[in-house]
Amino acid sequence: MGRGYAQQVESTTKLVTDPEITEYINRIGQNLVRNSDAQVPFTIKVVDTDDINAFALPGGFFYVDSGLILAADNEAELAGVMAHEIAHVAACHLARENTRGQLMQLASIPLIFVGGGIGYAAQSLASMAIPMGFLKFARTFESEADFLGVEYLYRAGYDPQALTSFFEKIKAMEKHKPGTLAKTFETHPQTPDRIAKTQQEINTLLPPEPMYKLDTSEFQDVKTRLAQIENRHKVDNGHDGGPTLRRANSTSPTDTAGSSSDADEHPTLKRRDTTAQQD
Repeated sequence: MGRGYAQQVESTTKLVTDPEITEYINRIGQNLVRNSDAQVPFTIKVVDTDDINAFALPGGFFYVDSGLILAADNEAELAGVMAHEIAHVAACHLARENTRGQLMQLASIPLIFVGGGIGYAAQSLASMAIPMGFLKFARTFESEADFLGVEYLYRAGYDPQALTSFFEKIKAMEKHKPGTLAKTFETHPQTPDRIAKTQQEINTLLPPEPMYKLDTSEFQDVKTRLAQIENRHKVDNGHDGGPTLRRANSTSPTDTAGSSSDADEHPTLKRRDTTAQQD
């Protein structure tokens, strides 16, 4: 079932194919899978979109939006969201949903972390009429995924506070852009409640460790690389359909010096050199 859904998702979306980025994200995910209760192998890919989202399909087909990578401040925040999605698969939430006779349409099958109105899958979910009984059931699943995700994050050596940190980020987004995330919380616990409950679980159930992994220079390098790729796409798309700039010709019509080069007639965009970030 999951493979067929994955093929449909990939036929309608653009994937990031840069090997450095995809290898890194896959490595983060597989480490979390090894420290989870998941019983299926995972196939992890990056979707080229500004959406802040991640979703998992049955059978371990897992997609991370590039917007999520760019929105995370550190590796642990990214890992926290990924651990949450892995928890949905490990807990067999979709199969348990099926037992209630509430199998949702293909577009809403992804178990969405951020949810409605942001991602393409979330938009389809938000447009569906879902019974209140299902909404309560979905909230139960989200709470369980929060709990398991924090546990997997902890097992993998990350700071479990990173998940609540990302919740705080979502809360700030909602505050600064009211209504932007409104659909999100129709099928998910209210963000302040999730923060408080997750924090309580961290404080009471997870023995503190002397050292946690929070960030790596590799994450920052990958994030910078991804941002450069995304910016190139935006520049290219702008030239496809948008206006172009032309500089006035400073030479006389009879001056043929350099006239053979198109670059002499059109401006070129140059980026400032960026330096690699240090550990």
